[in-house]
Amino acid sequence: MKSPRYLYTAGYEGMTSEAFISRLKAEGVKTLVDVRELPLSRKAGFSKTALSKLLADRGIAYVHMPTLGCPKAVRDRYKVDGDWKRYTVSFMAHLATQRAALAELAKIGSVTTAALMCFEADYTRCHRTYVARAVSQAGALPVAHITARIVIPELARRAAA
Repeated sequence: MKSPRYLYTAGYEGMTSEAFISRLKAEGVKTLVDVRELPLSRKAGFSKTALSKLLADRGIAYVHMPTLGCPKAVRDRYKVDGDWKRYTVSFMAHLATQRAALAELAKIGSVTTAALMCFEADYTRCHRTYVARAVSQAGALPVAHITARIVIPELARRAAA
């Protein structure tokens, strides 16, 4: 089997569930990996049960990986202080403890075209990008970000000499 081209990320902020799923389909996504710690949403169609049904109806598998979500304490602190650098350090410390989940995600990405999903439209301000990069740096697929209109591949990262 030919390996997928990218490990995608996608945020649903500002999109309807239909528009979001259409974007996934347009990029050939076969498995959506929900990396929200709590797969709940005030937006119609984006809570776990509703989303998994909508995806199944369109031929996309749904996997929830809560251990790859941002811990509540980190999210809560960011809501108060807005310090992205501190958020990143805290989330990366959490992510370093999730080797088994990252290995499982790499395995999923090696056999299907997968996208990691969270809320934020801006992938540069979402933990899903850190998760995707961790999988990619472990030797898996390159990362690309599905936006409402285009796909943005990450530039290749060079290892330090």
